Amino acid sequence: MIMESFLFQASVFLAAAVIAVPIAARLGLGSVLGYLAAGILIGPVFGFVGGHETQELQHFAEFGVVMMLFLIGLELEPRALWDMRHRLIGLGGLQIGLTTGAVMAGGLLLGLYWSVALAVGMIFALSSTAIVLQTLSEKGLMQTGGGRATFSVLLTQDIAVIPMLALLPLLALRPMAELQPDGSIKRATDAAKDEAHHAISLVEGLPGWGVTLVTIGVVAAIILAGIYLTRPIFRFIHAANLREMYTALALLIVVGIGSLMMAVGLSPALGTFLAGVVLANSEFRHELESDIEPFKGLLLGLFFITVGAGIDFGTLFGAPLTILGLTLAVIGIKAVILYLLSRAFNIKGRDQVLFTLGLAQAGEFGFVLISFSDQTRVLPPGLSETLLLVVALSMLITPLLFILYEVLSKRMAEHGDEHEADEIDETGPVIIAGIGRFGQIVNRLVQSAGHKTVVLDHNIKTIELMRRFGFKGFFGDPTRPELLHAAGLAEARVMVVALDNADAATRLVTYVRRERPDIHIVARARDRTHVFKLYQAGADDIVRELFDSSLRAGRYVLENIGMTEYEAAEAEKVFYQHDRHSVRELAKLWRDDIPSAENAPYIERAKELERDLEALLLAQLQKDDAA
Repeated sequence: MIMESFLFQASVFLAAAVIAVPIAARLGLGSVLGYLAAGILIGPVFGFVGGHETQELQHFAEFGVVMMLFLIGLELEPRALWDMRHRLIGLGGLQIGLTTGAVMAGGLLLGLYWSVALAVGMIFALSSTAIVLQTLSEKGLMQTGGGRATFSVLLTQDIAVIPMLALLPLLALRPMAELQPDGSIKRATDAAKDEAHHAISLVEGLPGWGVTLVTIGVVAAIILAGIYLTRPIFRFIHAANLREMYTALALLIVVGIGSLMMAVGLSPALGTFLAGVVLANSEFRHELESDIEPFKGLLLGLFFITVGAGIDFGTLFGAPLTILGLTLAVIGIKAVILYLLSRAFNIKGRDQVLFTLGLAQAGEFGFVLISFSDQTRVLPPGLSETLLLVVALSMLITPLLFILYEVLSKRMAEHGDEHEADEIDETGPVIIAGIGRFGQIVNRLVQSAGHKTVVLDHNIKTIELMRRFGFKGFFGDPTRPELLHAAGLAEARVMVVALDNADAATRLVTYVRRERPDIHIVARARDRTHVFKLYQAGADDIVRELFDSSLRAGRYVLENIGMTEYEAAEAEKVFYQHDRHSVRELAKLWRDDIPSAENAPYIERAKELERDLEALLLAQLQKDDAA
């Protein structure tokens, strides 16, 4: 029966994920919202899962968070972690302290006892490491300024869970007064007092100095094992020549360290993160990443589903305005504090919006603190159910906050930066729109040959960096007609379009060709499809951003598998000339309203051109052999 129940539960969870997550991803909502929606459907809505089984499964799924932090640690070298110390202590510490204080003040206004209000403040000071980091990774925001600041705060919060767990039992000793549902206070019985002391002894187990020594010893053991034992163990595993042993070892590292940290009352996520940092410089880092990644993704998805399945809609519908009001109040308080901190730490623009909205929810460690507060009689009866629901709802709202960030970010991009466009007081024969890595090389080559250029770019930081190196550029949106005409579009001989945004580049080429039918347009293309769009828009010379470098790499390959440098260079030349001819031929058949895979004339011509290329290369090789 136990096995049948487990298989049924597993089938329900996996089926819900397979159906809901792809739908959410296709709608642009992200996988996290899909997992949460799947949990709501199979739990509160249809009742396939729930109750004790879901809670047990959630404890298992929390190892997804542990594995995620281990992988993040593998990406951070110890020096990088040391460089983050100011944000970890300053930004993260202030966020925890200010949020705890603000929520505590709100709790006191609502009539909570001070110790209860403090516990609630600590619970809501934490954010969701699992949801936020997963969403940042999916959307490619981890390496942005806002993403790095968000990660710093999340890491500080995970570390702060340890002292919070140590502090909570002390709050139960408020002169042993116990809160009732109606808000009254009565003295706790001796039995309750004994139970509170028992809870503390389970956490501490040793005198204060003993706990400190054990903690230091465990951390030191993890560091030393990572430095001195990793290589011998991997060599031992390698001798077995069994691929699955690497996976078993990777899981053993994560599960073993997590269990060790839990045994001494510390956060398993913190322990595995530390182990990841220690192994970041190891030659086995990539092996560990590839082995852990599939388990991390599956367990994280399972964790999100259990959060959705655990939402108590009975309590929600019993007092919907109160629950929703408390949830929005928590998000609002945290957002205001995060916004003020972003201003204080000079986080601006879209990074500021990401930082403010990304951390405004409560987190999975809130479940742990609520459960522990319940066990140690810190919270009055009935309050924990409300807090659990507020935490879960705030996590459910988080993907919507990221969607709001994308909307605001797009609007900010459309309106440009806060700076006003420069007044352009120069003209020249060559206008370069976009001065990233591509445009910079074009600009340096043309200027070094003695020709004047007028550079336009919408990124103020790039323009300021150019000016430091003695290159003049003008800040402004290159697609704006008034800026183009001020830069001398009417007299220019060449227009270089080197914008990162493919759609903006196509629009700019279309406008310039309409305004100046005689100007020569050199345009940067992202890929072959973009080449066709630029060709139809009127560009004269179109350069795929990776084509020339890939061609050179191919020539190096030929030189090292038996061809002479001359033969490889001739093969490269033939390929280049044929590709230019092919692109022009295919551009005449390409249609924007029909996918290339369904465009029969396009496919047939592409096959013919590929056969022509093979014949040309074969003829060139025979010519070289004859020579």
